[in-house]
Amino acid sequence: MDGHEKINYLELPAKDLPEIKRFYQDAFDWQFVDYGDGYCAFNDGTINGGFYQADIRSSYQNGGALIVLYSKQLEQTAAKVLNHGGTIVKAIFDFPGGRRFHFTDPNGNELAVWSDK
Repeated sequence: MDGHEKINYLELPAKDLPEIKRFYQDAFDWQFVDYGDGYCAFNDGTINGGFYQADIRSSYQNGGALIVLYSKQLEQTAAKVLNHGGTIVKAIFDFPGGRRFHFTDPNGNELAVWSDK
């Protein structure tokens, strides 16, 4: 597959970069590389992205893009989010094709996790 004109990189704001790195490393095993004091890049094993220092957050309710992760074990992933400092903002629900939940990370960025199981 050619990467031409395909989504290649995602960026999200984070007020506290060390805290955001800790959350995603502990909850999802993402890897990070720092680029100065105000930016860190991540790799989740599938896609690359980064967090930039900012006092704002990305919210689905306010028109932000919803980044959706996949899980083979939705309940276990929800528990990991909670155990590592995230907040479930929409409990697990059914939709055509599967189930999902929405959460906010310690910065308040809203993401979702879905499963077809």
